[in-house]
Amino acid sequence: MPYLKRVFQAVDARVRFFHNDAGGLVCAPYLPEIGVNVFNFAFDHPMAEMKALTKNAVTLFGNIPPRDVLAQGAPDDVRRSVRELLDSVDDKGRIVLSCGGGMPPGVSTENIEAFLDVAGHGDVAL
Repeated sequence: MPYLKRVFQAVDARVRFFHNDAGGLVCAPYLPEIGVNVFNFAFDHPMAEMKALTKNAVTLFGNIPPRDVLAQGAPDDVRRSVRELLDSVDDKGRIVLSCGGGMPPGVSTENIEAFLDVAGHGDVAL
């Protein structure tokens, strides 16, 4: 932790983004003290648990499964996954919806549109 704290506080920046797909549950409680204010974590960590561990002091960048849902799923699978993520938390503040680890190759336009629709950029009713 002292090394991460030193790294994240070395530059005077408004956004201190940390991407960690490995064991994010372990570091989450310490992120505010380290100086991290945006965290991109593994898709298999539940959003509600991450919000609790960070005491809602960190903006969470997350997270539906990139390969199995966004790239290989049907649009309804994407809609369901995004809706489940949103339904898992009462406070939807400090969340940037994404797919874990970044956009995989080969994602269909229909799946991107399904993601955006549920994320609030369209008029899809579930």
